[in-house]
Amino acid sequence: QARLVESGGGLAQAGNSLRLSCTSSGGVLKWNAMAWFRQGPEKEREFVAAISWSGGTTEYANSVKGRFTISRDNTQNTVFLQMDDLKPEDTAVYYCALAKTSATSRRSADFGSWGQGTQITVSS
Repeated sequence: QARLVESGGGLAQAGNSLRLSCTSSGGVLKWNAMAWFRQGPEKEREFVAAISWSGGTTEYANSVKGRFTISRDNTQNTVFLQMDDLKPEDTAVYYCALAKTSATSRRSADFGSWGQGTQITVSS
């Protein structure tokens, strides 16, 4: 089973950018869709972005559309989340997730493996 490890979290000022990475330490990711979810302070976990196994299909939450870009490199078993024009409301723990199938989804129940999460804090 794939073990997912996120990196790239930290502090940022509003308007700045950060890039998250998620790598599998075991197992191959390339046949499965991947996604990023986040959980803000005192909030439920929410969908952020998803990408199909080939990278040809992507989905975004309305709150991040136009600012965040999800991508993947199957040769490195890695998925990325480029976050531009960050806002204080983007503050959350960000989780990468491996889907059970090759198709994108916004439902957490469709994902079988999760990373430990990485904290993003955006100051105004």
